[in-house]
Amino acid sequence: MEAVIKTTVKETDLSETTVTQPRPFISTSISNQWNSGICDCAQDRPRCCFAFWCFPCFACKTAREAGECLCLPLLDSFGLIPPITTALRVSVRQRYGIEGTVCNDCVYACFCGPCSWCQISREIKTRTNPITLISMKF
Repeated sequence: MEAVIKTTVKETDLSETTVTQPRPFISTSISNQWNSGICDCAQDRPRCCFAFWCFPCFACKTAREAGECLCLPLLDSFGLIPPITTALRVSVRQRYGIEGTVCNDCVYACFCGPCSWCQISREIKTRTNPITLISMKF
């Protein structure tokens, strides 16, 4: 699928030249599913490394990006089920219309906490910059 803009340029009074300019095909990634899986940390290596080397800082930064209090993730250490991770997953799912259940969010928060935070961070990054340039022909 290629969109084309045609421009007519008059060179002289007797002749016209038509110039065709291709436009890029632009795609958005709006969907009702997570854009990456729970174990797809390698899709964004800088965020993955940040989460690995300084997880509390990463979780606080991600909470801030989600519009929550910067120190909110620090409360997760006071319970068997991490309530903040679960609540933030539910919040991100509802904000972006992602299908899922609170039960699944709870399981991911309990058993895959750091991966869950990475997935949330990737989703926020992807959804706040949804336009992707697919191709451009000259």
